[in-house]
Amino acid sequence: MIQYFTRSGLMVKFIRNQKNKVMLKIALPIRFGIAISAGLIAYFLVLALFGLHTNPLFSLFNGVITGFGIYEAIKFYKLSKGKDFEYGDGFSVGVVTGFVATIIFTAFFGLYAENINPEFLSNMITAWETTYNTSLGSVIFVVAIMGFATSTVLTLSFMQLFKPSWNLKKKPKTSQA
Repeated sequence: MIQYFTRSGLMVKFIRNQKNKVMLKIALPIRFGIAISAGLIAYFLVLALFGLHTNPLFSLFNGVITGFGIYEAIKFYKLSKGKDFEYGDGFSVGVVTGFVATIIFTAFFGLYAENINPEFLSNMITAWETTYNTSLGSVIFVVAIMGFATSTVLTLSFMQLFKPSWNLKKKPKTSQA
């Protein structure tokens, strides 16, 4: 029986289809997460070029970069799934995309603050330096938590746009003359 399936191509087609579903759900968030983190790192380095990377106000644009990437990842996943798109799958794609980007950017941030520019941390937290003992580990932890929270909230928001509507379509009114 197995030889029959493999000769006719049905089993091979089934295995490929299952493999594509798994690869889409795994590879897609990783690919988009890497792209988001590249955008975040590039934005951070451009700010560093102008000496603006110590101003926390500019980190608000990180949400725009992350949001665009998560939105595109969910949209691409929905387009490739078609009618088989489910809320849970789209949510997991968005969250994993954001988490991958957060992990990569947090690792870069730690590397930058510790090795590339050791004065960065003291320049960034000059307002709190006298009252709090802020270490690199605590700043990296806060960066990671902010990234995870942003990813989760943006994914929940975008899934409201992508989930199927439960509203019933209105029937056109017919005029009776």
